[in-house]
Amino acid sequence: MNIANWLDASARRTPDAPALFYGTELHADYRGFAARARRIGEGLTRAHGISEGDRVAIFLKNCPEVLELIFGIWWIGAVAVPINAKLHAKEVAFILGDSGADLLVSDSGDVGDQAGSTDCPEIALGGVEWQHLIETDDCGGAPLTRGRDDLAWLFYTSGTTGRPKGVMLSHGNLISMSLCYAIDVDQVSSEQTILYPAPMSHGGGLYALPYIRAGARHVVPLSRGFDASEIEQLARHFDETVYFAAPTMIRRQIELSRANGYRGEGIRTIIYGGGPMYSGDLDDALELFGGRFAQIYGQGESPMTITVMSRDMVADEAHPNWRTRRESVGIAQACIEIRIADEDLRDLPSGVPGEILVRGDTVMIGYWQNDAATAEALHDGWLRTGDIGRLDEDGYLTLTDRAKDVIISGGTNIYPREVEEVLVRHPDVVEAAVIGVPDAEWGERIKAFVVVAPDCTTREPELEAWCRSEMASFKKPSLYTFLPELPKNAYGKILKRDLRELG
Repeated sequence: MNIANWLDASARRTPDAPALFYGTELHADYRGFAARARRIGEGLTRAHGISEGDRVAIFLKNCPEVLELIFGIWWIGAVAVPINAKLHAKEVAFILGDSGADLLVSDSGDVGDQAGSTDCPEIALGGVEWQHLIETDDCGGAPLTRGRDDLAWLFYTSGTTGRPKGVMLSHGNLISMSLCYAIDVDQVSSEQTILYPAPMSHGGGLYALPYIRAGARHVVPLSRGFDASEIEQLARHFDETVYFAAPTMIRRQIELSRANGYRGEGIRTIIYGGGPMYSGDLDDALELFGGRFAQIYGQGESPMTITVMSRDMVADEAHPNWRTRRESVGIAQACIEIRIADEDLRDLPSGVPGEILVRGDTVMIGYWQNDAATAEALHDGWLRTGDIGRLDEDGYLTLTDRAKDVIISGGTNIYPREVEEVLVRHPDVVEAAVIGVPDAEWGERIKAFVVVAPDCTTREPELEAWCRSEMASFKKPSLYTFLPELPKNAYGKILKRDLRELG
């Protein structure tokens, strides 16, 4: 089933219900939302030749048009390729080339120029060609029929090899993800409002789906991102608000709220994930806001849908093991099976840490045009997450480590190999290694250990400028240590554990 049918059904059921807001200003009701999506889809076909299975890339900061564009793409059976708006133009160019995108919609319209040209046609949001899309005659037709396994969302997530991989998510995957949300994470109704302070190109955007099915309100902050005072104002205005936030966002929200006396009025649920939530921070959040917090653990290959801690579970202090449970990532979501395995994929008993394997209808089809990576990740229907954890006798999963070397800063995964490859391309750099170091605000900061060529005076300012020109700013190291050589074992492998000891 084409998930765009959910918007079509809501528009027919409650056409006058408010749907999309930019700040507190109404952008479209459900009738208008569906009509704009249909026109965009029809315009993509007429003006740009987009047809079923074609890929349309979206490189936009948060805005109501993101949802209109995604559903317009799905309406005609095409595939959405969301791209993190923080990425560098050169990184965007790689995704466009690898995905074979037939069109890019961007804020600026000049990503190709910034990247040194791409083969992908590009239009700017709000430009003449965009206006032509939204002014296309409304055909009034239903969404194109799609099967459960037909590709809907091609999400690029970096891997430890340093090359982004395209996670293929089908219409069936997204439907199952949405049903898991409605069963396990939070009950959904038309009276609720979902806010989008986190990037809509990621899981925060996918959470729109169950709320579209319910005919709820969707609000993009005027900041197009996270601003704690703005969240407070919007929550008070709309009431019954829900949003996804990385732990660093929640820490900032609590700090501001404690200072101004705000205690979460208007907020229904804050779903957190994407990085470690320190126990003390969660205690502070619960003390100030009460039981408004739910936790999810997932990854792009099974989006937002591995485990869950509902609001009641997070707030519970009656169970004898409440503290241990609160420090876990919860229990398997409704559509998911979890097991813990050793290196040979043999099951391990309760309490013994091992690799987390998951299976269910939310698990990706595979990686786009990357059979080797797919074969490595999927074994007899089980997804190897690369994360290490243990299950207790009640089915609560505790993470004990992450996929090797991955840095999580501000809720975003940063893969050291990707940063290292940029550093070693600098003409004066001989070797480089990157690790994460603890940081109270961001979770982790990126630290680079660098060896430069003899007699070179290159230091932090030159490498800062180099990284800024080659990749997204959030991936740049913020700390540098220059060494005469990197520690290695007998096989020449860099010993990152030794680097961590150096701090």
